[in-house]
Amino acid sequence: MEGSRRRFIRLAVVGVGAAGITTLFSSKLIEAVGFSRGDVRAAAPARRQWVMLIDLKKCDGCRKCTEACNTEHFVPPGQEWITVYEVQDEFGFRYFLPRPCMHCENAPCLKVCPVGATFRREDGVVLVDHRRCIGCRYCMAACPYDVRAFNWSEPPHTPEELAHTYRPEAPWPHRMGVVEKCMFCAHRAEEGELPACVRGCPMDAIYFGDLREDAVSNGREVLRLSETLRRDHGFRLKEELGTEPRVWYLPARRD
Repeated sequence: MEGSRRRFIRLAVVGVGAAGITTLFSSKLIEAVGFSRGDVRAAAPARRQWVMLIDLKKCDGCRKCTEACNTEHFVPPGQEWITVYEVQDEFGFRYFLPRPCMHCENAPCLKVCPVGATFRREDGVVLVDHRRCIGCRYCMAACPYDVRAFNWSEPPHTPEELAHTYRPEAPWPHRMGVVEKCMFCAHRAEEGELPACVRGCPMDAIYFGDLREDAVSNGREVLRLSETLRRDHGFRLKEELGTEPRVWYLPARRD
């Protein structure tokens, strides 16, 4: 079962009914997407457009997604790249809402960075290059989702973290004086694997996939994104701001 959860590229469309998609992903995502290992800032071909879907009806607030993310990325103490909030609506109904980076198509953070440290790849993933970041924190002020964190001091390190070679798609070892955030587990997508938060969610509430394929998966099932959003009244946070987030939500309850 763990193998099926880790290798979403092997999933065919099963149980999608009339979705009409025959194959979601190739056997080697890195070949299909065409990431360049030689240039860490090289843009991936537009054939892939990564998106996330979070079903709030399934989320029980266990925060296992946060734990999985922290472990995967050696996230420094005091940071959470995906935070789970408890929310109460106007009727008193309480539910949990996980909030990663939205990877906005019209991202305010990109517009204010004076050195181009924040950039978007052609696959829609917004990354931060810590070798360019000067710590001005303009991007933090511009982000309407409060998803970025700043390292005010040198983070603690583990031998495993320090043995890793830094690149924006896998931004560790961490360093002082730079901004950090969720990066849609770009390093895992290169290997055809689901993000750590998806893999770590015991409720299967988080889905990841390709907007162009119109398909997302939680490792157990594949959904047609457009049909699911239409049927279940999907929405995006602060959509009225025109940021065009790449993270969609399904409501916590049906009307």
